[in-house]
Amino acid sequence: MMIMMKTDTGYEKRYYFGIDIGGTSVKAAVFDESDNTVGTYEFATDKEDNGSHILNDVADFVSSWMNENGADASVIGGIGIGVPGAVLDDGTVNGCVNLGWGVVNVKAELERLTGIRTVAGNDANVAALGEYAGYYAGLSSFFFVTLGTGVGGGLIMNGRPVCGINGAAAEIGHLPIVTDEDRMCTCGKKGCLEQAASATGIVHEALKRLNSASDSSAAVSSLQKYDKAALTAKDVFDEAKAGDIVAGSVIDRAAEYLGRGIACVACAVNPECIVIGGGMAAAGEYFLDKVRASYRANVFYPMKDTPIVKAELGNDAGVYGAAHLVMPSSNNERK
Repeated sequence: MMIMMKTDTGYEKRYYFGIDIGGTSVKAAVFDESDNTVGTYEFATDKEDNGSHILNDVADFVSSWMNENGADASVIGGIGIGVPGAVLDDGTVNGCVNLGWGVVNVKAELERLTGIRTVAGNDANVAALGEYAGYYAGLSSFFFVTLGTGVGGGLIMNGRPVCGINGAAAEIGHLPIVTDEDRMCTCGKKGCLEQAASATGIVHEALKRLNSASDSSAAVSSLQKYDKAALTAKDVFDEAKAGDIVAGSVIDRAAEYLGRGIACVACAVNPECIVIGGGMAAAGEYFLDKVRASYRANVFYPMKDTPIVKAELGNDAGVYGAAHLVMPSSNNERK
């Protein structure tokens, strides 16, 4: 059944695409001008040939959706797209390691391929906008932390993402605050927050503890039953919740550093609310309580009561925020 409906004066509504490009998959959603979700979609991220096919795949998806629904470009209000890299105001990404990209003008290329107005943003900033527009639009300031393979951040002030002169604002994952880490981060530095507080960092620390000859608790840790090559952050969380000493200490370390990192951000921008999203947010209050404790122990005292809460939109924040890059500004509340 076709979604679009014609009248004598043309289409009744305009439609907006929200695209969230990840290292594994591309998530997409279509919204109408009343902010209703028309459909959600997902397809694999093709990183062959340094990711040169990704934007073509996005354009093909947009074209296919329009063909299937009898639409043309005149009824599409725009394409919003989030990518895992720093994005300048003109839509240029200066390198995306996760996608294999060098310098790519995402906005210009997607507009060339589709003929549709496009706005590009950093994926964490876009997810922050989605969470803000969906549930926190009444706030004047809002900081979003996304925890997954890495640690990302997005800052919303007066309803708009703060991107910075180089498109790299709110990159909380690269705060150099981890004092007990000698590994090199993917950014080329040492001591970055995401080396301790990301899912990747948690797994690495767990394996380090399990392989430590000086840690007497390692030999009897319940983590020893797992295939070390396939160990996940969820495994570590599960065993920590069950009382395993090694797993618990790894999670405590991650929460301690994350709380410190968020305290640094709070001291700089003093947001009304801090929201934790991404895959690790599924650990729920068990983890958040530890993060809150660290935050309160480290933050400047006037900000100790800033609420730290779990994200509401989950994996939908990216596509919802991306669509809101191109939606009319009046559509700022989730229906």
